[in-house]
Amino acid sequence: MNQKWIQILVILVFYQRITAEAGEKRVKDGEGAEITCNPKEQGTMVIWFRVLDHSGMEFIGSFSNSGLKKSKEIHQKFSETKMSQHILMLKSFSKAEDSGTYTCASFKDNKLNFGEITRLVGEKVKETLRSPPATPTKPNLQTTTMPCVCNTINEKVETSPDLFCTPLILGPLAGGCGLLLLLLIIITLYCNRIRTRRCPHHYKRKPRPMAPGKQMMTNRHI
Repeated sequence: MNQKWIQILVILVFYQRITAEAGEKRVKDGEGAEITCNPKEQGTMVIWFRVLDHSGMEFIGSFSNSGLKKSKEIHQKFSETKMSQHILMLKSFSKAEDSGTYTCASFKDNKLNFGEITRLVGEKVKETLRSPPATPTKPNLQTTTMPCVCNTINEKVETSPDLFCTPLILGPLAGGCGLLLLLLIIITLYCNRIRTRRCPHHYKRKPRPMAPGKQMMTNRHI
């Protein structure tokens, strides 16, 4: 029978069974895989095929019951070295190209008797959770209080720890001294004024001596 008709027959009869009864087998990329399939009833030949996840159905090859190759060529990715044991060898698995369902069927009297169904899938890649980058801890810096430094116009004066900011302290002191001096002047003036009121005879003007000529004239009139 033509391979195209066999493929159509396989799709119509067994497609639902392929997806429902397949046994899953995980394979790493680049590794080989053994696929076992032995139909319950022997026929004139055994047909191997696969249904891939992304590209549909592919014909692998046809063999006799004893494992001899009957088709002209088999798929280049497979080896029939163990076909006498009903084992098909996948040379190198690729998750993108070889993930799918694999099976075989014996052909007898225009009937297909299917064997075991194997589904090859790639191994799951373990996702390693990356811990967030550790933030560097800042060293504890000891804070020291700096003494007050008063800036002058031309130079910076460093003050001693006993007396900080001398101009700031001397300013109020000078103002206080000026205020005391003003009060002292006011008190002195006030006291002088009181003394003049109490003892007026001390502050009367003395008469000026008259000239001798004027004094004689006054005596004549007398």
